[in-house]
Amino acid sequence: MATARLIFSDFVMSFMWVWSSILVKLFVFKVLEMGHGAKGETVKCALSIANMFFFAFLGKVAKGGAYNPLTLLSGAISGDFTSFLFTVGARIPAQLSKDAPQLDTLLGLLRWRTSKARWGNASDWLCTAYSSPSMRFYSQVLGSIIGVRLILDTFPEIGQGPRLNVDIHQGALTEGLLTFAIVMISSGLAKNIPGSFFMKTWISSVSKLALHILGSDLTGGCMNPASVMGWAYARGDHITKEHILVYWLAPIEGTMLAVWAWRLLVKLPIKEEKIGESDCAEDKFHDQYRMKEFTLRFCYFHGY
Repeated sequence: MATARLIFSDFVMSFMWVWSSILVKLFVFKVLEMGHGAKGETVKCALSIANMFFFAFLGKVAKGGAYNPLTLLSGAISGDFTSFLFTVGARIPAQLSKDAPQLDTLLGLLRWRTSKARWGNASDWLCTAYSSPSMRFYSQVLGSIIGVRLILDTFPEIGQGPRLNVDIHQGALTEGLLTFAIVMISSGLAKNIPGSFFMKTWISSVSKLALHILGSDLTGGCMNPASVMGWAYARGDHITKEHILVYWLAPIEGTMLAVWAWRLLVKLPIKEEKIGESDCAEDKFHDQYRMKEFTLRFCYFHGY
């Protein structure tokens, strides 16, 4: 029941997310007729931040609902979703575009990472690999595709969504760096500001908006593969090499690198003095508890 609720919440939030950005633009530029000057862009940014506050509140009400597949990758902090990383980050893009030159490298990396995991038995492995995370991924993509289709049917003059305006390598680097930056910021907020919903959402929203503006002229500054997939599917270029590498593989790699880099930064120093076995077991228990607590906070407040 909880899994079905999360899947439905992801679908609804992904549907609403693609609509919200369009409605903000229509309200500022069509209803208020402010144009693209400084005043219009200021109002648009203010409404965008308010919109991100609204979706952060929705995620809290939905008890973990998300509109961005990269949010699910935050579970890699505790090492729980390595098979999910392999499935979503490698197997699905490989089925979509087997000609992408970087796929072999990513496949090897993810297979190596998966082989390092310790699974209890085959049933646990299958449950982790193919249950909630994979279904939530498909639900987010489906919600974005349906949302974009309804947008184009309702407002055919709205445009065709984000596009790649630079070469494929520069675009992939841009999306990867933007995703790396926002994941690192969100990780720092989850650890250093554990209680304040308003402060964390404010800093996260302003950071996302700033990174979006930085990358808007290059790739659109999306940092959300599901929403880009909706627009790409409407244009018919969702299985091209450019779309797979720039808007899927690059953000996934950026997310994984940010998660692993953060784990290295917050790794507790090793004690030099010798302690007994009971003390070691107790410290290990507390370390695992702190890591799980940090992961829950990260998943709770991290969204794109």
